Amino acid sequence: MFSHIMIGTNDVARSKTFYDAIMQVLGYSEGVIDDKGRCMYFSPSGVLGLTKPIDGEDASHGNGMTIGFLASSPEIVDEWHRVGIENGGLTIEDAPGVRGTGDRKLYLGYLRDLDGNKICTTHFMQS
Repeated sequence: MFSHIMIGTNDVARSKTFYDAIMQVLGYSEGVIDDKGRCMYFSPSGVLGLTKPIDGEDASHGNGMTIGFLASSPEIVDEWHRVGIENGGLTIEDAPGVRGTGDRKLYLGYLRDLDGNKICTTHFMQS
């Protein structure tokens, strides 16, 4: 559905260390710094980028915004959450676990990254 997601940061190198750790848990390679100083993570279906805002203002998180990463199992969600905390992320909401309504059950883990962005991992559970 998405071609790319760009996350604003005030310190690309610091954010790269955090995202390298959590993206590795999900099976992605280390981010690549491009000629504009942005850090990019590539997959066959899209790109995640870390960048200083192009308007020169400080980066800030979006109120009500969440970026969700797909995980292949609840164990991967737990590991992603643990690694995120070890690398400076802040746990938010409830501990990783099952959420959902009716027949739709998800296993989710939420963090705030180093710039306050709300991120999560999602495993879609079988009914």
